[in-house]
Amino acid sequence: MSRIEIGKKVPDFELPATSEQSIKLSDLRGKNVVLYFYPRDSTPGCIKEGQAFRDDHRKFSRAKTIILGVSRDSVKSHENFKTKQAFPFELLSDKDEEVCSLFDVIKLKNMYGKQVRGIERSTFLIDADGVLQHEWRKIKVDGHSEVVLAAAKELNK
Repeated sequence: MSRIEIGKKVPDFELPATSEQSIKLSDLRGKNVVLYFYPRDSTPGCIKEGQAFRDDHRKFSRAKTIILGVSRDSVKSHENFKTKQAFPFELLSDKDEEVCSLFDVIKLKNMYGKQVRGIERSTFLIDADGVLQHEWRKIKVDGHSEVVLAAAKELNK
């Protein structure tokens, strides 16, 4: 799989997800898709980010936009995280890092003085035709959901 680029169609992919689903990107045509990659279920920054998307979920729905969270955690871990935080959207499990590699979000990070591979918090906005319109990398959680929502609303104009 080649890497994605703004203005180009995102290659189709399919991943196991919460709610006993398998989500295929091509099945979501006709709606905008927010794909947000996060490091790990139930960690402080990931909770805060997910809660922001949860709290803005109705606004995203009105903007004809689906939210999907992606990490390398298992579907079982995702189910617990989703239930505990009452997320109204699905979480996708990318254990093999296939989609993470496609979006180039796996980076070397310093953790307690040690280099480890992990997901760099990143968000991508794909339009209703499957074309990547926006990407945000190395994001800060505060205010991020609102920025993505504004971009999603612009796609519908």
